[in-house]
Amino acid sequence: MNNRDIADLLFPNLALTEGEVFAKYPQRNLDKSQIVTRFAPSPTGYMHIGNFFQAFISYNLAKNSNGVFFLRIEDTDKKREVADAKKVLYNVLNRMGIEFDEYQTLDGQDVGNYGPYVQSERNHLYHVFAHKLVSEGRAFPCFCKKTEGKEDVLKLRENKFAENDEREYDPCRNLSYEEVKKHIKNGDPFAIRLKTKNEGTERVKFNDLIKGDLEAKANAKDFIILKSDGTPPYPFAHAVDDTLMGTTIVVRGEEYISSTPAHVELFEALGFKQIQYCHNPLIYKLNEQGNRRKISKRYDPEANMMYFFENGYPTDALCEYLLNMINSGFEIWRKNNPDTDWRQFKFNANEITTVAPIFDLVKLNDISKNIISKMEGKTLYQNWLTWAEEYDAPLAERLKGEEEKFVKACQMDRDGAVKPRKDIYNYKMMKENFAYLFERPTEYQLNSEDKENANEFLKEYSKTFKMPASNEDWFAGVKEIAEKLGYAADNKLYKANPDAYKGNTAKACEFIRLAITGTKNSPTLFTIMSILGEEETKARLAKQF
Repeated sequence: MNNRDIADLLFPNLALTEGEVFAKYPQRNLDKSQIVTRFAPSPTGYMHIGNFFQAFISYNLAKNSNGVFFLRIEDTDKKREVADAKKVLYNVLNRMGIEFDEYQTLDGQDVGNYGPYVQSERNHLYHVFAHKLVSEGRAFPCFCKKTEGKEDVLKLRENKFAENDEREYDPCRNLSYEEVKKHIKNGDPFAIRLKTKNEGTERVKFNDLIKGDLEAKANAKDFIILKSDGTPPYPFAHAVDDTLMGTTIVVRGEEYISSTPAHVELFEALGFKQIQYCHNPLIYKLNEQGNRRKISKRYDPEANMMYFFENGYPTDALCEYLLNMINSGFEIWRKNNPDTDWRQFKFNANEITTVAPIFDLVKLNDISKNIISKMEGKTLYQNWLTWAEEYDAPLAERLKGEEEKFVKACQMDRDGAVKPRKDIYNYKMMKENFAYLFERPTEYQLNSEDKENANEFLKEYSKTFKMPASNEDWFAGVKEIAEKLGYAADNKLYKANPDAYKGNTAKACEFIRLAITGTKNSPTLFTIMSILGEEETKARLAKQF
């Protein structure tokens, strides 16, 4: 009896032959310039920004080359799987505008010719190639398990490998056909392990599209390629799936570099062409001491992609920020192309930064401010309302009930403005920024030394207040009353002799601003008064601090 007989014993009911599998998954009809990438998340119910970072790189590489980008759900680890996790994944990807050429819909329909696009539905394919490796003597069944009488064997294997750094000892790697048959007859569960050819002293070279040519110690472990439940761990599933599905570049985190020698040996054993790897740098944060650490769900709310939706960041802002982290050239490109869609920015895999980027929320906020400042008022209002409908229902009802008022608010210092305001970086903060439009202020940013002058000015100003026809008329009226009360109408005169005046006209305007908004900074006062209306404005001006 030979290895083929052992393989047939282990896999007696294969639905397809190796040739039939390749016939079912022919090479894609693409030219060399077209890249095929994929995003292959596990359905754990949570989308980490680092996972999206990989998806975003893969998406851009494929789209920039007019290639193919597909989604494959890697759900073979059932212990980690979370109910409705696919909905979470699809929700995040859809919100971010990531479109796939091939995928499986939430109701289980495959879109594309290289499915199934869910790994748990591809077990019959993995078994074909596990059978192949056993037949050729490159893999073997391992019946060892952690039960009484076997723990010492497993411990011996682990210790031998750890101490000697040589090929992992496995008592099952040379079982005879009769021994295997006996185990099968007894119903003993088994895993399939790759039978490594290495002794632990060899070196292997491989190429990374970001880091270039790398060299590392070759794999020397008989690692598992099929678990006892018949499902594959990542290395084997990756090799089979990405080969059959025509992936040309695999984007994954640089933590996989250390395991790449094992993957290289597996591709060689299967007779597959080695797929190119693009090991992207991981995203880091700075702790309070200024030291780097990986961004984490435990410490950093922004590690969860939902954070950006819940806080109302425009998705384009996050995409542009990630492009900054991926390729330093994006910032220069954006400066030279201020109004061009970010999707027009092109980069290759070898242009991705090799330095681990630091996530900086301040930088993201600056980018977001710039994007929001360019929105038309009506667009900003609609985006604010859309956010509120999901995260703040009472606010949404107020916005819809007073649409004209809040559209005008969103247009302030924006539509057609030479220098539009850049004080808003997400939709969540807008309610606080426009708090004076919802309710009369109850707190005021007034210095105690200004209280007497403020009360005097507002009392006089409110006596004859009528809604002016224009901003110029409004300012002229303020200037007239201010000068009457001892404020300098000419700022040069005030600067030359400040002790001669109670302040300048700007100080008088500050008192009005405080009475109406509660703050010293706000959009154009005349516009705010126009939105509030004459009656409400006059009521606020009657305020005595």
